[in-house]
Amino acid sequence: MWRAIASNALTLIIVILVVVSGLLAWGRQQFTAPGPLADAACVRVERGSSLSAVSRTLEGQGVITDARIFRIGADYSDKAAGLKFGSYLVPPGASMVQVLDIVTAGGQSTCGREVNFRIGVTRTDVILRELDPTTSRYVEVVAFDPFAEAVPQDYVDAASDSDLRYRVTLAEGVTSWQVVESLKRADFLEGEIAENPPEGSLAPDSYDSSRGMERAALIAQMQQRQDRILADLWASRQDGLPYANPGEALIMASIVEKETGMPEERGQVASVFVNRLRQGMKLQTDPTVIYGVTQGEGVLGRGLRQSELRRETPWNTYVIDGLPPTPIANPGRLSIEATLNPDETPYIFFVADGTGGHAFAVTLSEHNENVARWRQIEAQRGEDGVTGVQGD
Repeated sequence: MWRAIASNALTLIIVILVVVSGLLAWGRQQFTAPGPLADAACVRVERGSSLSAVSRTLEGQGVITDARIFRIGADYSDKAAGLKFGSYLVPPGASMVQVLDIVTAGGQSTCGREVNFRIGVTRTDVILRELDPTTSRYVEVVAFDPFAEAVPQDYVDAASDSDLRYRVTLAEGVTSWQVVESLKRADFLEGEIAENPPEGSLAPDSYDSSRGMERAALIAQMQQRQDRILADLWASRQDGLPYANPGEALIMASIVEKETGMPEERGQVASVFVNRLRQGMKLQTDPTVIYGVTQGEGVLGRGLRQSELRRETPWNTYVIDGLPPTPIANPGRLSIEATLNPDETPYIFFVADGTGGHAFAVTLSEHNENVARWRQIEAQRGEDGVTGVQGD
């Protein structure tokens, strides 16, 4: 009888082991198999959330098929305590093991809402946008000018979200004064900026930020990035350029930046100024005159007057020889690169051509013909003022 009992017990144990093994294999297959998501989804892990709460949320959103298997897999992987606060984009068909990796990897959130504080030459914009998981593209929620408009309620409501990300973007050609004045309006930043940074020392680019970041620390990042860009491009510059040091190249790059917004023209514009310096000609470029009038504090907003073209300022290149004493804006990488590796051209003159670009010329007579055509376009548009390098 004991032999029969032992045999039955052994059989029962074997059956249990087979069942357990089957369940483990099934659970492992469920944990690693493609998940139910047909479209990407944004998953939020609240600060201090438990694995149990997160797993139920994931199951409720249709991201995973079984919260219990997810928890067991997390325990087995030693990741149960590794949840990271944030919002994360989960791709279609992600398995439970992939979802677990996403919500425990940490780092910057990959979906949710973002504020882009954009500092432009003519205006500053605060843009609140949200990632659409189905298209992986950001959709604008609200945008406003912090200098001219009341703060929208949508923005106020979003500011309470501890997972809200912040970005500060500088456009090419902004002045240091514009940057500082705009950053004063960035309500998510803190601290004072002791003084305006030197003109040209800030790299136009996009910078990750955060609520409570010091304004001075952000300015320091901009300066460090510009220093690296200038040093790298100076090291690979053309031979024989008429710049005594990187500072002079930065001055020229700021002029190139303000003279054209067309990337394909920068090398030609730089070549004109290089040719003029080599021939001992005055640069005679309007943006330097404008800087002498405004000192970089805002936009002139009108055409230059003849009296201003004749006025003696350190930046008026119709009056002074060579380069002005400082940059006239913060140039971007492409303008610095064009300045240090300009096109090889015979051009000495250029003027606006009515298309957003410029007409270039070798001789003064050719240039005068281009100017006459531009004057006709101006008359048709009811505008006034010539843009570009003028003749002696």
